[in-house]
Amino acid sequence: MRVVDLNADLGEIPGIEGAAIDRELLRVVTSANVACGGHAGDAESMRRVCAEAASLSVAIGAQVSFVDREGFGRRRLEVSSALLADQLRQQVADLATAASEAGTQVAYLKPHGALYHAAAQDRQIAHVVTEVAAEFSLPVLTLPHGHLRELASAAGLTSFGEIFADRAYEPSGLLVPRDQPGAVLDDRGDVVARVVTWAQTGQVRSITGTFVDIDAVSMCLHGDTPGAVQLAHDARRALESAQIRIRSFTEMP
Repeated sequence: MRVVDLNADLGEIPGIEGAAIDRELLRVVTSANVACGGHAGDAESMRRVCAEAASLSVAIGAQVSFVDREGFGRRRLEVSSALLADQLRQQVADLATAASEAGTQVAYLKPHGALYHAAAQDRQIAHVVTEVAAEFSLPVLTLPHGHLRELASAAGLTSFGEIFADRAYEPSGLLVPRDQPGAVLDDRGDVVARVVTWAQTGQVRSITGTFVDIDAVSMCLHGDTPGAVQLAHDARRALESAQIRIRSFTEMP
């Protein structure tokens, strides 16, 4: 039976609304990418998400980013490697404290937004992210290809490939940039269908109509898009109906 991890970005939306969305998503996913203060989140949201994730046996991941709350971490910032490393270390450490208070621990690291893409395309940034992950002995969740996965593996870290349920793909296997039309898919039926197709075949239809192989074990269900909670529920039900087992990638061999 094929095994797939479902992950979502949590702790990003402030207030009661964000807490409610996080709570619902935690009932669907098996891994939680927790915002640790760089692009979103604070000590309170980290404690809340970690406590709820621990109660549901959901793996906790440090979603580190450029320190850019105004731009939600979606802008690449030109900072020195030393400063970036310090910022990422602090983010992981803050989440580790929240996780410890909840009686659990951080299980993996995943870059967010602009850092996610920069770490795949820029070897120096990938080196910084790898260095921080290694310091905390954390597996890395990232794109199936690129510098971060290569350097993480070379450093002896376990790395896992990720696919995005609601993002369009180029024929090359790269994500269509968010500023281009059609980058984010909003038809729930289409998203659910492609989720099942990928789980069964390892392929998704690219923006040009061709199929592309995506070597991944974890599927990201974004929590900050309209209808995200319902989409997450629909996707999990469809996968389970297709006899796909849902399990955190941190528990996979």
